[in-house]
Amino acid sequence: MTAQKGAAFLLKIGDGGTPVTYETVAGLRTTNMTINGDTVVVTHKDSGGWRELLSGAGTRSVSVSASGIFLGSDAENAIRTHALSGTLDDYELSFEDGAKMHGAFLVQRLDYSGDFNGERTYSLKLESSGAVVPS
Repeated sequence: MTAQKGAAFLLKIGDGGTPVTYETVAGLRTTNMTINGDTVVVTHKDSGGWRELLSGAGTRSVSVSASGIFLGSDAENAIRTHALSGTLDDYELSFEDGAKMHGAFLVQRLDYSGDFNGERTYSLKLESSGAVVPS
């Protein structure tokens, strides 16, 4: 098994159409995904002192953070529009091995920064709403 390239971990935003077509958010330098899961404890007196968890229960979510160079692409502008309006949109995460995940996300945070002689950069954080499924 070989290591996968980080540059092939892509964040894409949906176009709002049916079926959804995804466009890569350009200029990303770093991308991070976290899958969160809360547990439901069902330990009882017959558990023998061991904690027992209920499979398939609890709350699951996916958090995505990314940062990169602002290029003014349509995808970046769509993210800014959703951040300002607080609306959900479809996003897709794709990986070098061809695996993909998609679902609805809310832009929780969008930051811009820049230096006098440097490029304008941004960072964003997305939180899932509903199921995030492999595609």
